[in-house]
Amino acid sequence: MRRALELAAAAAALGEVPVGALVVDDAGTILAEAGNARERTGDPCGHAELLAIRAAAVTRGGWRLDRTTLYVTLEPCAMCAGAILLARIPRVVYGASDPKGGYCGTVGDLSANPRLNHRFGVVAGVLAEESSTLLAAFFAAMRARKKHT
Repeated sequence: MRRALELAAAAAALGEVPVGALVVDDAGTILAEAGNARERTGDPCGHAELLAIRAAAVTRGGWRLDRTTLYVTLEPCAMCAGAILLARIPRVVYGASDPKGGYCGTVGDLSANPRLNHRFGVVAGVLAEESSTLLAAFFAAMRARKKHT
């Protein structure tokens, strides 16, 4: 999670919402990592989780990311939770809950829906304070800039 926070801070420095994600295999090897890139790329799918999942699939040489864990600073949204399901990632560890879009237990929950063909475990709140502080500082700075323009 510390590495995910570093990726989030790097994304914020580039004007992105500070979210960082990495996919780690069971041996502890980082397969891929990313920060948000929606603003820089103009891609609505440029979430850190999706970018890390795509890169991990390339590293693995296939779309099945079994025996991995996705670490992310913010609770994944519905789109990202869907990608986690489709990639067969068995576990997600996240920092801050997302009361407006989190789909790993807050707004909705795609992690344990019995009607879906895959489920994944969720560990919530790891370094949550650090993750929340980074997000709050980013949005406060953004509001301050808008106020002065």
